[in-house]
Amino acid sequence: MAVAIETPENIVAFLNTATPDEWLQAASKRLPEMLLDHANCELKAASTALGFLYRYPDRSKLAQRMSRLAREELRHFEQVRSIMDEMGVPFERLTASRYAGCLRDAARKEEPYRLLDMLLIGALIEARSCERFASIAPRLPGKLGRFYKGLLASEARHFEHYIAFARSECGLDGQEVEQRLEELKALEAGLITEPDPEFRFHSGPPLHGDIR
Repeated sequence: MAVAIETPENIVAFLNTATPDEWLQAASKRLPEMLLDHANCELKAASTALGFLYRYPDRSKLAQRMSRLAREELRHFEQVRSIMDEMGVPFERLTASRYAGCLRDAARKEEPYRLLDMLLIGALIEARSCERFASIAPRLPGKLGRFYKGLLASEARHFEHYIAFARSECGLDGQEVEQRLEELKALEAGLITEPDPEFRFHSGPPLHGDIR
């Protein structure tokens, strides 16, 4: 019998909505697809961290943290790839999901709003990843379930780093930061709950109930 894993309280409080059960049902039956997209997500997460490093090298604390974050995301990528190799799941590059694409399209272009938006979006993506790891782990076979359970702590830290920098690095007052965060939370919640034509690690529930 699967043992429930409690999602960290700060993640529950941060996100506007929980992952729909339809997505969890689909993910537990579509492990190769989930692992492939997860590997791509870890690679993109490392690239995002490096993007902050290249764009804002003068921000010492941000640059140092993003350098460490990129290394950790690459380590997670290696771990997912190893599991895929064991399961005979070939790797291929995937295009951005609806979820990631819509969130990044919402980022404003001018500074310091671009920095704020990208940090808040990073926090949302990491928080959602953490919430999904906790939700899906009990439904997965032994080693894979333990792996996802083990990722919880690091993803929770990533979320906290992103949100802390959003509040400290942009030179904006707290009310403006929180207002923008609420706008992006609402967008994120819609992407998670609306039916999605494509199954991905951060997709909404399958369109037409396509669980397989």
